[in-house]
Amino acid sequence: MQPLIRIEDLRKIYHVGDQEIHALSGVSLTINPGEFVAIMGPSGSGKSTMMNVLGCLDKPTIGEYVLDGHAISQLHDDDLAIIRNRKIGFVFQSFNLLSRTSAVENVELPMLYSGVSSKERRQRAIEALQSVGLGTRLYNKPNELSGGQQQRVSIARALVNNPVIIMADEPTGALDTRTSVEIMSIFQRLNDMGKTIILVTHEPDIADYAKRIVRFRDGRIVEDVDVQNRRIVAEIAVAAEEEAIS
Repeated sequence: MQPLIRIEDLRKIYHVGDQEIHALSGVSLTINPGEFVAIMGPSGSGKSTMMNVLGCLDKPTIGEYVLDGHAISQLHDDDLAIIRNRKIGFVFQSFNLLSRTSAVENVELPMLYSGVSSKERRQRAIEALQSVGLGTRLYNKPNELSGGQQQRVSIARALVNNPVIIMADEPTGALDTRTSVEIMSIFQRLNDMGKTIILVTHEPDIADYAKRIVRFRDGRIVEDVDVQNRRIVAEIAVAAEEEAIS
């Protein structure tokens, strides 16, 4: 199987005054299509830097990064922006929704940079929102939605360009326990449908919804294991989506 992500001896060095900060120190990692990987580690471990590099938001100082056949380390900023738009869907802790814009308009945003017609944008945005149980909330603004519903909008936005990978940075960090379970059930369902998911979290119980956990410390991978006794919540997801629609 051709890896979706291949990283070899990746290093990220920041310069602060006359000091060098080694955020990543020789990381090597392979992720295959269809995996669900949780990245964990304490503050300062390098997990956020790793997510930024994986998401083409930052470039490594040294090392090789190949994403879906593209040598990311060699690309210029404009090319990275194209890769991000076409290949990656992002979900963030803070939702990052436009406050004065409806759910369906928020979901349409990634397609504005892809040359998609207005009619197709609207149709695809509606279908994406329906897929996360928000078919009756299309024209609500963020302040008219619960935190869990806002995160569903951000997941729909991440899906709308049919990316090869979804990257979620602490997606349950601002949510209560029940809503977190509902959101993780959506990620599990998407993964069951073939989507590759990379999740950054500091919560062990959230990481247990993934299939694989990669732990960072001091800019290095210290553990890479399959999840034992994985949490499965597909039935909860169906109930939650029915409740959201009713």
